[in-house]
Amino acid sequence: MTSTAITCRTAADAADVLACQTLRHMCFRGTAGVDRSAYDDVSSHVMIMRGAKLLCTMRLRVFAPHADVTASYTGGFYDFGPFDGPSLEVGRFCIRADAFSADILRLAWGALTAWVTAHGISHLFGCASFAGTDPNAYADAFGLLAAGHVSNMHIAPQDIDSNPLSAISSSAIDRKLAQAQLPPLLRSYLGMGGYVGADAIIDHDLGTVLVFAGLDIAEIPPARAKSLRSLAKGLHIATAHHS
Repeated sequence: MTSTAITCRTAADAADVLACQTLRHMCFRGTAGVDRSAYDDVSSHVMIMRGAKLLCTMRLRVFAPHADVTASYTGGFYDFGPFDGPSLEVGRFCIRADAFSADILRLAWGALTAWVTAHGISHLFGCASFAGTDPNAYADAFGLLAAGHVSNMHIAPQDIDSNPLSAISSSAIDRKLAQAQLPPLLRSYLGMGGYVGADAIIDHDLGTVLVFAGLDIAEIPPARAKSLRSLAKGLHIATAHHS
C-alpha cells in the first residue's frame, strides 16, 4: 500500500493559520489549544503535510535591509542587528512528536530556500527553543555552543531572565548528548556555518529556554546551497510576505 506523499505549502486562509497555531500549542505547550501571537498577522506560515494532516509548521517574516528588527519576536528577547541585506525571521518551528523524519526537515529547508531566493535574503535569524525552563538541563548542548558557535556580532539579551551559555556549560561535554539536545533546525544552521548568541533566555510564557540563532546565507557551502536551490525549485511554494 503506497503511503500518502508529504507536501509543503504556505497557509492560504484563516483555517490554515488556525491549524498551525493548534499544532504549535501542542508542540510547545504540551496541551490542546491555540497558540496565538500578534506576530502571526504580519507573517506567513509554512505547512508540511501528509494528506490533510499537518506535520510541521514554521512562521516566516521578511525584513528589508537595515529594518528595525526590534519589532520582531526575536527582538523582544535580544538586542541585535540590523542586517545590511534583507533578512528572514524564522519562528515557531515545530514538528508533531510522532512525525519527525529527515524528509520533513528537508522540505522545511526547501521552503526556506524558496523564500531566500525569492526575496534575496542575506540572513536567517530567530530563537532556537529548548523545552522546559531549566537551562541546566542542556549543559552539554550549551557547552558545545559556547565552545565554538558564538557569534562576534552584537547579540545582547534584553533585560529579562538570561544566562550566559558559558556559565551553564558542563565541565566535561558529552558531544553525543550535546548534539542530541540541539533542536533539529539549529543543528542544520550550525552544519551550514550558522551561529548563536552568547546567552540563553527563559521564555516563561512559552515554557522554553531560547537561544538566538542565525545563518549568513553567504556562508553556506556552495554544494549544499546548490542542493537546496534544486530542492526549492520543485516545491512551487508561495513566497509572498506581509512586511
